[in-house]
Amino acid sequence: MVNSAKLALEDGTILTGEAFGAQCVKSGEIVFSTAMTGYVESLTDPSFKGQILMSTYPLAGNYGVSSKWYQSDDIKVEAYIVREVCKEPCHPESEETLSEFLEEYGVPGISGIDTRSLTLKIRELGSMKAAVATTDISDEELLEIVRKQPRIEDMKLVDQVMVKEPVTIKQRQEYNIAVLDCGVKRNILKNLEEQDVGITLLPATTDYQDIIDLDVDGVLISSGPGNPENVDKIQDTIRKLAQVMPVAGICLGLQITALSFGANIYKMKFGHRGSNQPVQDIETKQVYMTSQNHSFAVDKESIGGTDLEITQFNLNDNTPEAIRHKTLPVSCIQYHPEAGPGPHDSRVFFEKFIDDIKNYHGN
Repeated sequence: MVNSAKLALEDGTILTGEAFGAQCVKSGEIVFSTAMTGYVESLTDPSFKGQILMSTYPLAGNYGVSSKWYQSDDIKVEAYIVREVCKEPCHPESEETLSEFLEEYGVPGISGIDTRSLTLKIRELGSMKAAVATTDISDEELLEIVRKQPRIEDMKLVDQVMVKEPVTIKQRQEYNIAVLDCGVKRNILKNLEEQDVGITLLPATTDYQDIIDLDVDGVLISSGPGNPENVDKIQDTIRKLAQVMPVAGICLGLQITALSFGANIYKMKFGHRGSNQPVQDIETKQVYMTSQNHSFAVDKESIGGTDLEITQFNLNDNTPEAIRHKTLPVSCIQYHPEAGPGPHDSRVFFEKFIDDIKNYHGN
């Protein structure tokens, strides 16, 4: 017997589909991703905390789930929406079905939804509050849950996904870096581990002096969920660190860095989520195909009054994709160089960061 499920949107829309995953009610901001693969990576990406994810690709679950593909310890999305869910996956490394995976972590799923029509609605009206129910609940009760939930721009989501204590990822080397964890993905750490540096993972709110006491040579601010303005203390820390060592940032890390040096941030209508976003470098004219997942962007008009400059931009909508400081060793990108599965065009970012550290410290 197939159980029914409901999706409610804050504009009053109620859609009915088939339930899979856990039996519960979850709310969040509904967003869509255009990626054709990588649903396990997306579901476990901390940047999706507080959000209900919808795949525009019509089929999910066909290659099952493997813990090797996790980007964190568990599922971070609040709920999952697909057109069709595969119940009999085929992959040599698959450990369980998509439905079993969601059920394991208490996450509801809804299938049988016209995801193409829903995507068009979100593109027109923008991301909005929503809720998914895979248990018996009235339309009025579900809509009330949607209305009462806070907006994602008002939530402190980084606090919910960052480490609480320092973690040694790789033992000390000649050069050592700290990663400020705003919701770091495992693939970011894996790419850094391939470099000849020691790595310490720190809570995003770690004080400047505590970082200095670790005797590191550079700092990376990671990707993560939510509003960059809601990460406590970090802006002052970044400004101080940039005076004494190279600083880099990925996605949310770029946005926080931009705020730290006087630029403005705004919430996009429906954000960038997918693995085929074209980005062009202003100096070299080289175009990168990139993986992206973000709701906020740097206001390019606000850059002019700062010591920052835009070095790359998005060819679809001209939004800033990379920035650097004119005099300090600060360089950040908005997209994800660690994407997997996804394009590998920009993985040189990690090598460049380590080269910057070595050059800064005179070797």
